[in-house]
Amino acid sequence: MGQIFSQLGQLLVQSIPTIVIVLFLVAFLNRLFFKPLSQTLDARTKATTGAITEAREQAERAESKLRDYEKAMQAARQEIYQHREDARRKGLEERDRRIREARDRAEAMVKEAQASLENETAMVKAQLRAAAEALAAEVAESLFAPRAIESGQGGLQA
Repeated sequence: MGQIFSQLGQLLVQSIPTIVIVLFLVAFLNRLFFKPLSQTLDARTKATTGAITEAREQAERAESKLRDYEKAMQAARQEIYQHREDARRKGLEERDRRIREARDRAEAMVKEAQASLENETAMVKAQLRAAAEALAAEVAESLFAPRAIESGQGGLQA
């Protein structure tokens, strides 16, 4: 067994320069290649996650602005509908007022016409009474007045 340990020790002594060279190469590659590569990958990861985070934040801001815009549009629509309803109500009230005024004028005209007709009727009745009385007086006079007898000679005889 001693011989095996002796050979292992000799092998170890012979491999020291190789071990040193490998350690040197590992340190050299780590410093010049792997460390910058690792830093670049870390920076890339930070940049992509930062960009993704920024994109999410911008999307959230855009959604918030969209909701605000939709709320503003809805409020504007409500206001327009309210103005339209107010204008319609005012129009209906104006129409009703004009109809009432026209109806009142028509009723006044009808009452005036009725009064005029009543006056004309009263006047015509008075004229008819006067004419009837005159006609009655004339009929009575012609009935009760002495008659003159006509003679054949052209004269009247009493």
